[in-house]
Amino acid sequence: MIDAPTIERLQRRRDELEAAMASPDGATSTHRIKTIRAEYRQLSDTLTLYHRFDSLRRQIADCRSLLLDNASDADMRALALSESAALEKQLPDAEKELLLALLPPDPIEERNIILEIRAGTGGEEAALFAGVLVRMYSRYAERRGWKISTLDASPSALGGFKEIILSVEGDRVYRDLRYESGVHRVQRVPETEAQGRIHTSAATVAILPEAEDIDEIDIPMEEIRLDLYRASGPGGQKVNKTESAVRLTHLPTGIVVQSQDERSQPRNKEKAMRVLRTRLLDHYREKAAAKTADARRSQIGTGDRSERIRTYNFPQNRITDHRIHLTLYRLDQVVEGDLDELIGVLRDQDMQCRLHVAMDMKTT
Repeated sequence: MIDAPTIERLQRRRDELEAAMASPDGATSTHRIKTIRAEYRQLSDTLTLYHRFDSLRRQIADCRSLLLDNASDADMRALALSESAALEKQLPDAEKELLLALLPPDPIEERNIILEIRAGTGGEEAALFAGVLVRMYSRYAERRGWKISTLDASPSALGGFKEIILSVEGDRVYRDLRYESGVHRVQRVPETEAQGRIHTSAATVAILPEAEDIDEIDIPMEEIRLDLYRASGPGGQKVNKTESAVRLTHLPTGIVVQSQDERSQPRNKEKAMRVLRTRLLDHYREKAAAKTADARRSQIGTGDRSERIRTYNFPQNRITDHRIHLTLYRLDQVVEGDLDELIGVLRDQDMQCRLHVAMDMKTT
């Protein structure tokens, strides 16, 4: 349960972090500053929830004392009874929120991400749907004040994307977008369909927490094969007369990344290395998770790229998330970046799973 020593320890730690942020010598690197601020914010949120929970308990105790006081008149006792009932209804939710906040935070949830979207089954319609997803996430990023930029892209003939790799930077990006990995299926009448028939196609989304210096991912250059080629684009666009595009192959794992979005070969190599380090981090995390069979039990879905997670039905203006069995009839708003409700429910469900696992571990 929630005991006083735990709350006192959290309060002391928050005070230490507050002092560190106020001191000019409190942090010596950008990563350290970011880590301190993230922990301080998490502790502050937790303590706020505790104070709400504790206040409810105290108010309920006061009401019960009043009910037991023989000196209280009938009106006061009736008021105390009514207030006590209302407060007791709020207490379980307040306790649950506090217990969820007390769960150990994921150390990577504050990170920026590499967002990869690839057209799947469905040909050109799948590429157009990939473009819809790019717009959806771009507008959601704008709503959140995040910075989104293109690392590499392979446009399709009709304006969609065969593949696109984006960088998303900002406040708690991985925490909120981590549940988007998987297969997104679309049902709609394609622009290329003359007879009005509904087609089904799909695109794959991968959300990768971006590698940071603290990860110490060492990539010896002898383990990388570098290939240079001419950049290309639809209609012969881009500078394609020089070998500015870069392809990197990590020989031990077979991971291949490429970048052709910049006119400069060094800039393309820099972007490709950024994606390679992130994919290697994901590769090593997946291998570590595979060693413990229960590692995925506390998550919504598996994060597997092949898992079908969501269906977008345009004729019925319906979006369904298959992991949590949630259906909303406002697809038009969701594809314009209004993802708050979907992401909020996914986060809540995931936290509930983590809480149940934590409680099971305590009782075994």
